[in-house]
Amino acid sequence: MHHQLSVKYSIKIPKETEVGAGLYLGHASSIIIHPTAKIGKNCNLSQFTTIGSNHGKAATIGDNVYIGPNVCIVENVIVDDSAIIGAGAVVVKNISRGYTAVGNPARQFPTKFSACYIQNPV
Repeated sequence: MHHQLSVKYSIKIPKETEVGAGLYLGHASSIIIHPTAKIGKNCNLSQFTTIGSNHGKAATIGDNVYIGPNVCIVENVIVDDSAIIGAGAVVVKNISRGYTAVGNPARQFPTKFSACYIQNPV
Protein backbone atom coordinates (compact mmCIF):
# COMPACT_ATOMS: atom_id res chain seq x y z
CA MET A 1 0.00 0.00 0.00
CA HIS A 2 2.87 2.39 0.86
CA HIS A 3 4.43 1.80 -2.56
CA GLN A 4 1.12 2.32 -4.41
CA LEU A 5 0.42 5.61 -2.64
CA SER A 6 4.02 6.76 -3.19
CA VAL A 7 3.68 6.20 -6.92
CA LYS A 8 0.19 7.70 -7.17
CA TYR A 9 1.12 10.95 -5.40
CA SER A 10 4.85 11.09 -6.27
CA ILE A 11 5.77 11.23 -2.60
CA LYS A 12 8.76 9.17 -1.49
CA ILE A 13 9.12 9.22 2.29
CA PRO A 14 10.64 5.87 3.28
CA LYS A 15 9.37 4.23 6.44
CA GLU A 16 12.93 4.47 7.87
CA THR A 17 12.81 8.28 7.83
CA GLU A 18 12.36 9.81 11.28
CA VAL A 19 9.44 12.24 11.09
CA GLY A 20 8.10 14.27 14.01
CA ALA A 21 4.43 14.94 14.75
CA GLY A 22 2.64 17.66 12.83
CA LEU A 23 4.25 17.16 9.40
CA TYR A 24 2.28 19.16 6.82
CA LEU A 25 2.55 18.59 3.06
CA GLY A 26 1.17 21.77 1.50
CA HIS A 27 0.68 20.66 -2.09
CA ALA A 28 1.58 17.04 -1.79
CA SER A 29 3.32 16.13 -5.00
CA SER A 30 6.88 15.29 -5.95
CA ILE A 31 8.37 15.15 -2.47
CA ILE A 32 11.49 13.00 -2.18
CA ILE A 33 13.09 12.30 1.22
CA HIS A 34 16.20 10.17 1.83
CA PRO A 35 15.78 7.36 4.40
CA THR A 36 18.49 8.84 6.67
CA ALA A 37 16.86 12.28 6.88
CA LYS A 38 15.39 13.43 10.19
CA ILE A 39 12.43 15.81 10.23
CA GLY A 40 11.34 17.52 13.44
CA LYS A 41 7.91 18.47 14.76
CA ASN A 42 5.56 20.86 12.98
CA CYS A 43 7.46 21.03 9.70
CA ASN A 44 5.87 22.15 6.45
CA LEU A 45 7.10 20.73 3.15
CA SER A 46 5.96 22.28 -0.12
CA GLN A 47 5.75 20.69 -3.54
CA PHE A 48 8.90 19.58 -5.38
CA THR A 49 10.99 19.31 -2.21
CA THR A 50 14.03 17.03 -2.14
CA ILE A 51 15.98 16.16 0.99
CA GLY A 52 18.69 13.86 -0.25
CA SER A 53 22.20 12.51 -0.09
CA ASN A 54 24.60 10.89 -2.51
CA HIS A 55 27.15 10.06 0.17
CA GLY A 56 25.35 8.50 3.11
CA LYS A 57 23.62 10.76 5.61
CA ALA A 58 20.94 13.26 4.64
CA ALA A 59 19.88 16.45 6.43
CA THR A 60 18.46 16.95 9.89
CA ILE A 61 15.51 19.34 9.91
CA GLY A 62 14.60 20.97 13.23
CA ASP A 63 11.17 21.78 14.68
CA ASN A 64 8.83 24.43 13.22
CA VAL A 65 10.63 24.67 9.88
CA TYR A 66 8.93 25.90 6.71
CA ILE A 67 10.37 24.62 3.43
CA GLY A 68 9.09 26.39 0.31
CA PRO A 69 8.49 24.92 -3.15
CA ASN A 70 11.31 23.59 -5.37
CA VAL A 71 13.83 23.32 -2.52
CA CYS A 72 16.77 20.92 -2.53
CA ILE A 73 18.52 20.19 0.77
CA VAL A 74 21.66 18.26 -0.04
CA GLU A 75 23.80 16.02 2.16
CA ASN A 76 24.39 16.09 5.91
CA VAL A 77 23.35 19.65 6.78
CA ILE A 78 21.38 20.89 9.77
CA VAL A 79 18.40 23.18 9.34
CA ASP A 80 17.86 24.43 12.87
CA ASP A 81 14.52 25.11 14.60
CA SER A 82 12.23 27.89 13.32
CA ALA A 83 14.08 28.33 10.03
CA ILE A 84 12.46 29.27 6.74
CA ILE A 85 13.77 27.96 3.43
CA GLY A 86 12.60 30.13 0.53
CA ALA A 87 11.33 28.84 -2.80
CA GLY A 88 13.97 27.44 -5.12
CA ALA A 89 16.76 27.39 -2.54
CA VAL A 90 19.56 24.84 -2.75
CA VAL A 91 20.78 24.25 0.79
CA VAL A 92 24.33 22.89 1.07
CA LYS A 93 25.36 24.45 4.41
CA ASN A 94 23.80 24.54 7.88
CA ILE A 95 20.99 27.04 8.47
CA SER A 96 20.88 28.69 11.90
CA ARG A 97 17.89 28.89 14.22
CA GLY A 98 15.36 31.52 13.17
CA TYR A 99 17.10 32.40 9.89
CA THR A 100 15.66 32.52 6.37
CA ALA A 101 17.67 30.89 3.59
CA VAL A 102 17.24 31.82 -0.08
CA GLY A 103 19.10 31.37 -3.34
CA ASN A 104 21.36 28.89 -5.08
CA PRO A 105 23.47 28.15 -3.13
CA ALA A 106 21.33 29.26 -0.22
CA ARG A 107 22.45 32.26 1.81
CA GLN A 108 20.93 32.88 5.20
CA PHE A 109 19.59 36.10 6.64
CA PRO A 110 18.33 36.84 10.14
CA THR A 111 14.58 37.18 10.23
CA LYS A 112 11.75 37.30 12.68
CA PHE A 113 10.19 33.86 12.42
CA SER A 114 6.49 33.90 11.69
CA ALA A 115 4.49 31.01 13.12
CA CYS A 116 1.84 31.69 10.45
CA TYR A 117 3.89 29.52 8.07
CA ILE A 118 3.33 26.44 10.23
CA GLN A 119 0.02 24.90 9.17
CA ASN A 120 -0.38 21.85 11.40
CA PRO A 121 1.11 22.49 14.86
CA VAL A 122 0.76 19.82 17.53
